[in-house]
Amino acid sequence: MIRIELDEPTLARTRIATSPLWEALTSLYLLKRHPAEVPWPYTGWARHARRVLAEVPEAAPARLLTAADLAPDFLTPIPPSPAPTLAEELAALRATPAEVIADQIPRYHHPDDLPDWLRPFVTDRQATLDRLADGIEAYWNAAIAPWWPAMRAALDEEVLHRARALAADGPDALLADLHERVRWERPVLTLVKSLEQSFQALNQRLLLIPLIFSRGALACSTDHPEIVAVSYQARGAVVLAEGGPSPTADVPGTDRLAILLGRGRAQVLRALARPATTAGLAATLGLAPSTVSEHLAALCAAGVVHRRRVGRRVLYGLEPAGLALVTLIGADPAAASA
Repeated sequence: MIRIELDEPTLARTRIATSPLWEALTSLYLLKRHPAEVPWPYTGWARHARRVLAEVPEAAPARLLTAADLAPDFLTPIPPSPAPTLAEELAALRATPAEVIADQIPRYHHPDDLPDWLRPFVTDRQATLDRLADGIEAYWNAAIAPWWPAMRAALDEEVLHRARALAADGPDALLADLHERVRWERPVLTLVKSLEQSFQALNQRLLLIPLIFSRGALACSTDHPEIVAVSYQARGAVVLAEGGPSPTADVPGTDRLAILLGRGRAQVLRALARPATTAGLAATLGLAPSTVSEHLAALCAAGVVHRRRVGRRVLYGLEPAGLALVTLIGADPAAASA
């Protein structure tokens, strides 16, 4: 267990940010944790990513991110803004000061007994940082960039949903509903992991980072003097799946909700288990925005979906009748027959 004791000022400063660099890190850990085949919905993406690592030599330095299960946080710095680009994060990585490296390394390794992969960050700092950043960029461009527009839309929906919950109900409600392996018992935030660590966050800021590639794995960054960062599994990983949102979606005669509503409307209704915009649904489901709009209009007219404006965006969500349809009729056919 990782236990983080949050004081009131830290809790009150809870914020949410996305991070392409942290996505790259967790995608590499996902490949490392599953050396044979990565489970659905990551399977097709993982085969492609492994080909990239095997066939694109420029991407090889990115593997340094997963050289150890516990590594200094300077390798994946705190996102510099709520929605940074990869270029902005890599610029921050390249500019890591020598004093930050010198301060963080002793927390993980004795300076006189550094592992071979970490030593160059001390002896040849700038060249090593540049080599790592170049490798991450090459890996990203070949292995993740093709999926990034859909991932970005799903993450935008996640951030909007969580920000709305934070504004409406406060940080206590947000943390209590963050993830099944994140436990909030004021004032302690517990991450259910095999590690045993405890930290205090005093007069800092809690930064939550949703990640598509997390697959339930949780990461924690505590080396920054002002920010404690915690990552968690974002909803929307289905955007990485091959052939649609469910392995059983194309099996004729098995999807009762699709038989009742049509396959497209059934997909939209299921996807609204969390509120979403038209653009977010289109990216997640691989449908044209005009098609999604048509389905949403019909579902709203039927009284199973509602629409609400949040700032400049319009969010769609399930009415009780829609939730009942998904729960009673639209259960996963594979699970129902198990």
